[in-house]
Amino acid sequence: METKYSYHASAQFHQNDRSFVELEHGAPRIIHFSAPPEFGGEPGVWTPEHFLLAAVASCFIATFKAVAKASKLDFQGIEVAVDGVIEKDSGGFRFTKIALRPALVIYAEDARELALRLLQKAETVCLVSRSLSSTIELEPKVLVEKPVTV
Repeated sequence: METKYSYHASAQFHQNDRSFVELEHGAPRIIHFSAPPEFGGEPGVWTPEHFLLAAVASCFIATFKAVAKASKLDFQGIEVAVDGVIEKDSGGFRFTKIALRPALVIYAEDARELALRLLQKAETVCLVSRSLSSTIELEPKVLVEKPVTV
């Protein structure tokens, strides 16, 4: 297994146009972005702050899927809400707290304890959240729903 990986994305702005990001290797779409409205940006457009929170949420789900598969946890689905708090300190504004609120649906009550452990493990090993200096708070919810038989 490799010990080092590299990724690339680019961002652009041209006068009288919206800013946008695109991924390496010609991903199918570009994403327009702006600074948040509270910092003079355009409302209703993705912001770098949204990108960061989306990166935390998507990394958490990808990581959870991997640890669940390795532990043979069968689950129906997972949704993750992420809220971030930005505060000004001596160096300027920064994310000081990010709350991860995963809601996991499992099929059996006896898997609840394993599910909670795996949610915690996913938060601990997710490379995006591990790369941040913000406090990460995990507030998991596990729901049990019997599979539908037809």
